[in-house]
Amino acid sequence: MVADKVAGMARIAVIGAGMGAMAAAARLAVAGHRVAVYERTETYGGAVRRLERDGFAFDTGPGLLTLPAVYRDLFVKTGKEPLESVVELVQVDPSTRHVFADGTEVSLPNASRAGVVSALDEALGSDSGARWGDFLVRAREAWDRTRRPLLEEPLWPNWSVLADREPYPSVPHKKLLRTRRAGTLAEVGAWELRDPRLVALLESHALAYGLDPRLTPASAAVLPYMEHAFGTWYVRGGMRELARAVYERCVARRVEFHFGAEATGVLEKDGRAAGLELAGGEAVAEADFVVAGVAPDVLSRCVRGTAVREDGAVPPLRGLPSRLTVLVALRGGRPEGAAHRTVVHAEDRERELDLLFGSPWGLDARPTLTVLRPDDPGVVPGPDREAITLTATVPAYAGRAWPASEVFDSHADKLITAAERAVPDIRERLLWREVRVPADIEEATGAEGGAVPAPALAAAEGRLLHPANTTGLSGLFTVGGWSHPGGGLPHAGMSGALVAGLIVEGPEFRGSR
Repeated sequence: MVADKVAGMARIAVIGAGMGAMAAAARLAVAGHRVAVYERTETYGGAVRRLERDGFAFDTGPGLLTLPAVYRDLFVKTGKEPLESVVELVQVDPSTRHVFADGTEVSLPNASRAGVVSALDEALGSDSGARWGDFLVRAREAWDRTRRPLLEEPLWPNWSVLADREPYPSVPHKKLLRTRRAGTLAEVGAWELRDPRLVALLESHALAYGLDPRLTPASAAVLPYMEHAFGTWYVRGGMRELARAVYERCVARRVEFHFGAEATGVLEKDGRAAGLELAGGEAVAEADFVVAGVAPDVLSRCVRGTAVREDGAVPPLRGLPSRLTVLVALRGGRPEGAAHRTVVHAEDRERELDLLFGSPWGLDARPTLTVLRPDDPGVVPGPDREAITLTATVPAYAGRAWPASEVFDSHADKLITAAERAVPDIRERLLWREVRVPADIEEATGAEGGAVPAPALAAAEGRLLHPANTTGLSGLFTVGGWSHPGGGLPHAGMSGALVAGLIVEGPEFRGSR
């Protein structure tokens, strides 16, 4: 029956208008199917939102892009107009400025191994660059071993192979006269990098995705490797412009969008998905396939009477933290030569990790903080103003009472204090600030507690894999950050390609070659 549906024009209902869902919708429409997207809120983009006030514009979700090739491929496969013709991609250089707990600073060039090695040697002392460079070589080996199964192919039916095998290579240990294999990212840092500043540099990549480096598998070495190998990019006008471009590509391919249309149920007929029930109980959208770009709890509420995931399948990922974002409008222009991204490292990392991932959870007054200062006239009202975004990982509040708004307001002030290590005059220039809390993320994405999905990673008994794009209900597929291959803008785009391939080519689809 699936083959018959795909041979002609199928009706496809998509739940949600996040980046993965729109990527799938555009690809399916080009394949000749009739696609309708039903979005609970009044806009598209999922977590990729924008706040505008007094001529300032801020990204309230992701602020930078890695692996732009994912979206270049989307635009090539869905029309003759390339990505660069609808958005302006700017390679960020330096990739990141790091301000460490001891006051040491280093600015790392974008996508230049030799430049990074030289910068680290100069800032942290000789041999620092060599240790980081050797680490990147091993990280590339982990990347080469996991790239296809974790990013480019549907999740393997025998996914336990990915769960049991650590792709990060063993490292010779001179004193022990043998090799040893790191089990966690923290062990990679302690055994191979040794310098606490290099360790902080490594672990900040995991922390940015809400992962505890003490428990995160060594395979997470692919996260800094992706940035090193493929560069860090900014979309002129903000990342919301990428969401706009994907939405407009969908519209150009005749995808129908219904905003303010909440899916409350997935209809079943003859043992397969047959459409959607919409809020109100009367509206029904019939379909041959349903693609769900929503968080696991939302999908579970929509599917009644059938297990979303079969026995033995990868379970939905739980317990991930959220983000607190402070949007800061400043008087005075952006200083020439200011780094686009600065990571201000925690003064006490163990305390920070204990508060984030221990019990009871809490907010660290001086956490690891990302400061974004885009060199973009399009996000400020004039040359004498600057827009800065501060982001820190904070606990999600799934199943717990939300803190009073005053708690987050107070913490936002502490983040501004912490940001003075990167922007010394931030308080003197402050015009106003807006705070985005986990509840705002929950409202935008439906994820309980405002949790933010992490990319899929191998090893660790499969704890950081995400459920397959297929489900226990025939004709129902999942897309976006909460399904394979996990969270992050590139991964969301790849999930759209996987779902489109599974629907168009059927279960024999094995990914692009």
